[in-house]
Amino acid sequence: MKKTDSLTTLRLQNVTTGYRLKGHKIPVGTDYTATLPAGRLTCLLGVNGSGKSTLLRSLSKSQNILEGEIFIGNRNITSVPYSEIGKLIGIVLTERVDSPNMTVYELLSLGRAPYSNFWGSVSDEDRIIIKEAMQIIGIGELADRKVCSLSDGERQKVMIAKTIAQQTPVILLDEPTAFLDYPSRLELMMLMRKLAHENNKTILLSTHDIPLAMQLSDYLWLVDKDRKLVTGTPDELGTRGDIGNSFNRDGVTYNHSTNTFIKK
Repeated sequence: MKKTDSLTTLRLQNVTTGYRLKGHKIPVGTDYTATLPAGRLTCLLGVNGSGKSTLLRSLSKSQNILEGEIFIGNRNITSVPYSEIGKLIGIVLTERVDSPNMTVYELLSLGRAPYSNFWGSVSDEDRIIIKEAMQIIGIGELADRKVCSLSDGERQKVMIAKTIAQQTPVILLDEPTAFLDYPSRLELMMLMRKLAHENNKTILLSTHDIPLAMQLSDYLWLVDKDRKLVTGTPDELGTRGDIGNSFNRDGVTYNHSTNTFIKK
């Protein structure tokens, strides 16, 4: 897997995410200012409904922001044509792919679409890249399976392999471990960390698995109770109490020293 330009990363400046409905702005997150470091795994944390998925879609230019600016490298993302976005940002969302007759290999081939010719044919180089992506995720045996026959966990791994085949410097993943058992979640998080470090990828991964994120991520983006974006290393957010302030409940509290949630 080729290394990518260390300058290719994402930066938010006073960003407000949200929606427009009948001419009215409906903000979800406000005044986000942060930078995603290249060559590192950053985990995105926040309670349900805090706007993590909205933020990921905004970062991928799948959804317009309400205020502020997003930069990829030193370019404002609004100036980057959609035909080029597919070569810069790969994203795995939680929505299921509706492809009843498509094989896993055919789905992975779509990851090469930004580089294909007018007819969308797959070259010998594309086939090598697709095979490598399957090997990295460990799904070689699924190549000829119909996508509709896959389990949720298998489907998630296939979508991640598709994004790896896309060979973008930036990878965004929305809860990629949601349908995996614990050993598979751990394996996937370790793989994403390795991919970031060894291939200089900028990876942002949203998750509800706080102990695993605290253990394996290099940096954290936390959407707190006020829907503000707090950033730092896992130790910084844990020591300052940001994790506890966002996730503690009556009778349940986060213990940073043990990286666990415990009953009071």
